[in-house]
Amino acid sequence: MYQFTDDCLTGIEIIDNEHRRLFAMINEGIDMIHGEDKVVLAVAKNMVVQLKEYAVKHFADEEEIMEKIGDAELDRQRREHDQFRAYMDSHDESQLTEENARQKVEELLLYLAKWLYSHILGSDIMISHNINKSEGEPFAFTDKYLTGIELVDEEHRVLFDIIRQTNDTINEEFVHDKYDRIMEIIGELKDYTVKHFGDEEEYMESIGYEGLEAQKAAHMAFVDKLNGINYDNMDDNQQEYLNDLVEYLLNWLSTHILKMDKRIPTK
Repeated sequence: MYQFTDDCLTGIEIIDNEHRRLFAMINEGIDMIHGEDKVVLAVAKNMVVQLKEYAVKHFADEEEIMEKIGDAELDRQRREHDQFRAYMDSHDESQLTEENARQKVEELLLYLAKWLYSHILGSDIMISHNINKSEGEPFAFTDKYLTGIELVDEEHRVLFDIIRQTNDTINEEFVHDKYDRIMEIIGELKDYTVKHFGDEEEYMESIGYEGLEAQKAAHMAFVDKLNGINYDNMDDNQQEYLNDLVEYLLNWLSTHILKMDKRIPTK
């Protein structure tokens, strides 16, 4: 079963309740396909339709809230929602048969569960939490980010510094094409992020931390974002794309530390 834990909370009641409902629908579907000798075709088709309809409603509600509060992540969220809708639309419930219903529905539920975890922990947790907006030095690793775990804090400090370097390079004057240097820094960020997440997860495992699996899911969501950087878009519209990327990286890291990492116990 897929659990909606406190790590998935955005603090916005409508969004959190709709996420809970999506998790419940996934679990109900899993119970159905694993609990019967034969999946009833009409029930399977209805489940797919309900998932599609509820996802569309949820995305509309989420985007409306983000638009009202002027959330900077709205455009990115819309793109992710569109990609998910396209995937769901590619699964035509009219093509389900008695023979393939169980397999097709299971594939859809597993995709939805993985996508939902990744989307919530990689994007939704930042809704209304643009933490650094009002601060004088957004790239400063201040005491509020300290977890009390020396290795974790030092590696967070390095990540803040790499993001700052990326921002400084993007905004250097009198340099027409900074592509090579930017690629070098982003490569460094990817490598160091993977190292940091590995170290952090090893520490959590060593103390038997119950939040380890949620942390792994959040880390995977962030790494997927880094791996999904669109280099074509960057080359065509370098400045705007990279400014948007830096804002996302900084907001995600800040939010993740404050909402998740600071819960990790010290030895």
